[in-house]
Amino acid sequence: MTDLPTTAYKVLTAEQMAILETEASFAGAPVDLADGYIHLSTAEQLTETVDKHFAGQADLHVAAIDLGSFGAGLKWEESRGGQLFPHLYGGPLLLETVIAYGPLERETTGQVKLPVAG
Repeated sequence: MTDLPTTAYKVLTAEQMAILETEASFAGAPVDLADGYIHLSTAEQLTETVDKHFAGQADLHVAAIDLGSFGAGLKWEESRGGQLFPHLYGGPLLLETVIAYGPLERETTGQVKLPVAG
């Protein structure tokens, strides 16, 4: 499975982003805690994830995550429409694995812009 992306994305509320920044770790959103893993999306899945699970919410943030940091804790599992999604087991999500983050913004096409490291 070497053709899988090496970067994934986590959508966070402003409060969750603040926790990640100040505590350098994030245990997960309520859905993550309930499911037992941290939900991540690939670049191709990100806009659909935002539209489906965060519709109408403001003040969201996107964090780009280096998937090479997780080893066996990262599992690719089938979900929405048979797509493989990256799931982080045995979290938390550590700030040191975040390679870029910023406010959620959209392109003129409606696609979510990926955060750029500065």
